[in-house]
Amino acid sequence: MSRRKRSVMSEDLKNELAKDLGFYDTVQKDGWGGIRAKDAGNMVKRAIELAEKAAARTPD
Repeated sequence: MSRRKRSVMSEDLKNELAKDLGFYDTVQKDGWGGIRAKDAGNMVKRAIELAEKAAARTPD
């Protein structure tokens, strides 16, 4: 039985982050499985930073 992982980030956000962090060419050539673990970690770190900024701007 195969399990399919559901992504938390949209494809658009992932692509934007990959472009910003400089490894989008690798994603285009090899897919998401071709990026380094360090790049994936940096992508998650940047997404968290963006979410925290957005949350700080949003009034309760």
